[in-house]
Amino acid sequence: MSDDITDPSSEEDGEHGRVFGPDCYTKSGRLKKDVYEAELERLQIELVKLQEWVRRTGERVVVLFEGRDAAGKGGAITRITESTNPRVVRVVALGTPSDRERTQWYFQRYVEQLPAAGEVVLFDRSWYNRAGVERVMGFATEEEVEEFLRSCPQFEAMLQRSGIVLIKYWFSVSDDEQERRFQERIDNPLKRWKLSPMDIESRARWQEYSYAKDEMFAATDTRHSPWWVVDGEDKRSARLNCIRHLLSQIPYDEADPPAVELPPRPDRRDGYVRPPIDTQTFVPERY
Repeated sequence: MSDDITDPSSEEDGEHGRVFGPDCYTKSGRLKKDVYEAELERLQIELVKLQEWVRRTGERVVVLFEGRDAAGKGGAITRITESTNPRVVRVVALGTPSDRERTQWYFQRYVEQLPAAGEVVLFDRSWYNRAGVERVMGFATEEEVEEFLRSCPQFEAMLQRSGIVLIKYWFSVSDDEQERRFQERIDNPLKRWKLSPMDIESRARWQEYSYAKDEMFAATDTRHSPWWVVDGEDKRSARLNCIRHLLSQIPYDEADPPAVELPPRPDRRDGYVRPPIDTQTFVPERY
């Protein structure tokens, strides 16, 4: 991995990142913004290398993001994808199933979203909806939940036998921190849209979600397809830890994307003359 960061308060630990010293954190224990941004840039360069390796080798990668509401799943996904090619690294966030989809085999609509060769698919919530929100909110019967918990490990083993790399992340956050983030979303018009009626209801059903998560882990946290828990208390640390771990799970090489040389632009363009500016309609310049 490249070694562009020269922060004297951190040490290389040999696994896609650095171990930061005390000077890299605020008095409240959160990672400082400048340290976070420098390390994020370094990890995002590695994500571009990973993307190029997946495209070149034809690998198929699936990454699931699950966890508590406001635990930081969306922020981690955004940081993973903001420097990658959406034709290679694709996000899937399915909405409520249609009447037709409700009559299908449960996994069917997720199978349609699985990657082809040379693709990475990030599921922003996944088939585990059945063991979480559908169970707690009463959208699935106990029989359907039991069948899911029984068949899910078999389904994931089948994906892995087909050659798909499957990685599962669960983002965890404390009651107090989730409450603070909910209130922040209520107070901020730019974030208020993130609070759905389902999110509000989940606040009143914390214990039910906890029981459902524990049973889900007991049935689906297997040796071949483990759950990796991300401590989401500090968003900056959580994002770096998740990206760093993701990079460690895939044996990509260190090759940078191929260099590009621009051809010389000819001085003459076969007599082409651009039309006058006043013949075009421009956006008003207010800034």
